[in-house]
Amino acid sequence: MLISETFYSIQGEGELTGVPSVFIRTSGCNLRCNWCDTPYASWQPEGIERPVEALVAEVRRHPARHVVLTGGEPMIAKNIRDLASALKADGRHITIETAATIAPDGIACDLASLSPKLRNSLPDDRLPAAWRERHEAIRWQPEVVRAWIDAYACQFKFVVSAPADVDEVETLLAMLNRDIPRHKVLLMPEAISLDRMRERSRWLAELCKTRGYRYAHRLHIELYGNRRGT
Repeated sequence: MLISETFYSIQGEGELTGVPSVFIRTSGCNLRCNWCDTPYASWQPEGIERPVEALVAEVRRHPARHVVLTGGEPMIAKNIRDLASALKADGRHITIETAATIAPDGIACDLASLSPKLRNSLPDDRLPAAWRERHEAIRWQPEVVRAWIDAYACQFKFVVSAPADVDEVETLLAMLNRDIPRHKVLLMPEAISLDRMRERSRWLAELCKTRGYRYAHRLHIELYGNRRGT
């Protein structure tokens, strides 16, 4: 598998915020989000080939039960299902962080962290028009999202840049025709700097209070800044 990085840290986002976890970041993505905070795993994917057995052995070196498979887009990684199965057999709790454009097809997973991309993710003119069209065509796959939420414990994480984004969130959720509790919908400020995150968190927290959604801080930025391996 092409792996961008592995590291031991605490989960900075979502329902398991604060839980010590081993992160395995695959390299490669089928989207090109304009605000991507891990371009080394998406816009310009880099990494080294590592076998499943070596990754499981690395997980065992850390005093953590929780493992996070992330990217890029981990669901397009070669042998991702073999890795998830091996980690599950080893007694690990597996979170998969995905944009939910690829169907799960029975992958081992304890928490599906679904992050469908909003219009604010559309890449700018740094990429050719073909990539912009591709991104827009695949960023929202309601039938795939339904496959995830029908089979797994899920949380939704939406990256929010402006108050109007929340209206789009509600439109997308309505398209799913599923009963999704509002506390399972986490709204996260789009930011890679602490100052920007704090500024956006003020109005986003108020929006969450008004509409009943869950505010999702980015604890790793608060603690470590925007650095790899955290």
